[in-house]
Amino acid sequence: MCAVLGVAGLACLSGSVAAGCHTTPGGMLGGGTASSAAPSSTSAVPKPPSDPAEAVPGIAVTLPDRIPPNALVCLPPRPGDGRAASAEVSDPGAPKITISMPDGWNSSAGTGDTALMLIGPDGMSATVTIAATELEPGGSFLRYTANLGGSMPRLKFSVAGAQFCGYSSELLTMTIQGPAGAIDLADRIAHIWTNSKQYLVAIHLEGPAGAAGFGAAKSRLMQDFGIVIP
Repeated sequence: MCAVLGVAGLACLSGSVAAGCHTTPGGMLGGGTASSAAPSSTSAVPKPPSDPAEAVPGIAVTLPDRIPPNALVCLPPRPGDGRAASAEVSDPGAPKITISMPDGWNSSAGTGDTALMLIGPDGMSATVTIAATELEPGGSFLRYTANLGGSMPRLKFSVAGAQFCGYSSELLTMTIQGPAGAIDLADRIAHIWTNSKQYLVAIHLEGPAGAAGFGAAKSRLMQDFGIVIP
């Protein structure tokens, strides 16, 4: 049922990018809610990552179809890949997802578009948001990326296509300069179509640059996740 496609497409750029400031609940620095993989590209010239002329990696052709109630359209992470954590919002038409939570982390339900909030060691934290969007995959990904990190200068940034289960998806990795030091960010975003609407799901991880365990937490949280369509 669940076909996992390899990570394809990579675009990197460095330099400070001023974007509209957006802060998610709990002080998280998440982005805004909002074929085939694109060829890789590299540029040393600072420019906004939301440049519409740039190719958007991770876009899959998703053909609308009638989905039966409570359909498991993508299998959850395998047992042994961390503790399973369910995330859902009050919107009855929104997809419900199951992620893998790192050992030693705690979770609590969020409000609004924030489905789940997670707290880890060494100043690390994460959120899961599920928000309706009127944009197609490329547009919703560009909007989210443009808002990621708010107005803080970007020290490093990369984006890779990460299609899975036939859905468009990207993996974003970034380091920004915060007031008290550098901050590492990682985001897994996916565009999910349902019988009534389309949604942008975002798993956002952040922590002090160089925090012990950040790499392990990223590996757990950024992997493919389970999806149930109500």
